[in-house]
Amino acid sequence: MVADMKLLLVEDDPSMQTALKRTLQNRGMEVALCSDGREALARWKSDPPDVVMLDLTLPGMDGLLVLEEARRSGLRTPVLILTARGTVGDRVIGLNTGADDYLAKPFDLDELEARLRALHRRAPVARAGGEPGVGGLHWDRASGAIHWRDQILELAPREAALLQALLARPGHAVPKERLFELVFPGEADVQYEAIEVVVYRLRKKLAATGVKLVTLRGLGYLLKAGA
Repeated sequence: MVADMKLLLVEDDPSMQTALKRTLQNRGMEVALCSDGREALARWKSDPPDVVMLDLTLPGMDGLLVLEEARRSGLRTPVLILTARGTVGDRVIGLNTGADDYLAKPFDLDELEARLRALHRRAPVARAGGEPGVGGLHWDRASGAIHWRDQILELAPREAALLQALLARPGHAVPKERLFELVFPGEADVQYEAIEVVVYRLRKKLAATGVKLVTLRGLGYLLKAGA
């Protein structure tokens, strides 16, 4: 079977590692294992996966610190936090640090797979080859970082997902419906208009680059290099 997703599983419980690796490989995923936070961060940087499944309680470096350092380094790989810390406060901290989703232990394997695949769909073109760019903006698909000239843009995960989707089709409008699917994968409780909030925030961050995020009525959004 050819794997359709490259997953980095960061978990220090040997029995959990074994069970998850076997199950997810049987469901068509390529699974790399790390049990130490520092090792996981190094692996993430050297061999970027499609999705990271990250436990919070890890030796070497706490999971939240791993996530914080990854985002600071420009790594935009979608992250699912998997942990026994199930309180609302922990969930909020994880999401604010840069996680894309959160699943508390114990969990249902079918739900886990569905959430991982939803994150995998977030930026499909990043796995297809090429390094798209518009007007000085450059998407380094190996790390997931988006650069403007020689600087990494500081973007929230949803802003990065939106910008990656637009960079993947330079000169073409991307329908609002498609952007919503990529930015809010599997989030049925999110209002459709929420994509406009992400567009607004991203537009402000792009102002200094000269690249314009243009709205085309009835067609969607596209990126346009400044004059």
